[in-house]
Amino acid sequence: MQKMKLNGFQIKLIMACLMVLDHITYSIPENWVMIFHVVTRVVGVWFAYTAVEGFMHTSNLRKYSTRLFSWAAVMFAGNYLLTFMFEDRGIAIQNNIFLTLAIGVLMLTALSRINNKIWGFTCSVVLIVVGILIAEGGMVILPFMLITYFTYGKNKFRNIGYLCLSLVLFLMSFVNYGNVLTTIKMLAFNSDFMFIFVIPFLYMYDGKRGSNSKFAKYFFYVFYPAHLWIITTIAYIGSK
Repeated sequence: MQKMKLNGFQIKLIMACLMVLDHITYSIPENWVMIFHVVTRVVGVWFAYTAVEGFMHTSNLRKYSTRLFSWAAVMFAGNYLLTFMFEDRGIAIQNNIFLTLAIGVLMLTALSRINNKIWGFTCSVVLIVVGILIAEGGMVILPFMLITYFTYGKNKFRNIGYLCLSLVLFLMSFVNYGNVLTTIKMLAFNSDFMFIFVIPFLYMYDGKRGSNSKFAKYFFYVFYPAHLWIITTIAYIGSK
């Protein structure tokens, strides 16, 4: 049987749909929130994987990095404006995966482009620590990007690296609440280790970008902030 293969844009559309599921928690039952939170752990790391690919294959790294930081600034400005407008109902928005990816690309740049290896390593360590502290999903995405970079093209070692990171995250998340149901429920809400299920998507990925149109190129950059801002606005209106 022929394995199903999808190009990068097709998988990007799937991830966009999952992204929405992860951000509509205000309007669905708690049990569904738990399920959606688990199944959507693959989204951030998929875009981190494509960011590593972008870093490795771009013909203009400066332009690529600038684009990520620019969209991070746009996202920050939009978040700030909506949080200010909706503060009377305690609604705030802080998501900014662009910043995380930008820091990750800068981290890889420091590792690979600074001639002095000690300085390159030092800068990358500083960036990963800062990213973990201030960036959305930094504790998962930045180590994931490092593993992806160092094992690129070596699927066996890549998968082992991901499994090790998943295990570390699981051990950091696991708390025995003395009740199996409660323990599972809390793990579902602290389920960063479930990013490991991105591996099947990587095997479905045919390594091709897919559509080369402007729409495909900028789809994620526009869709990510737009869907969050729309959902936040609906949540504000619905809270009246």
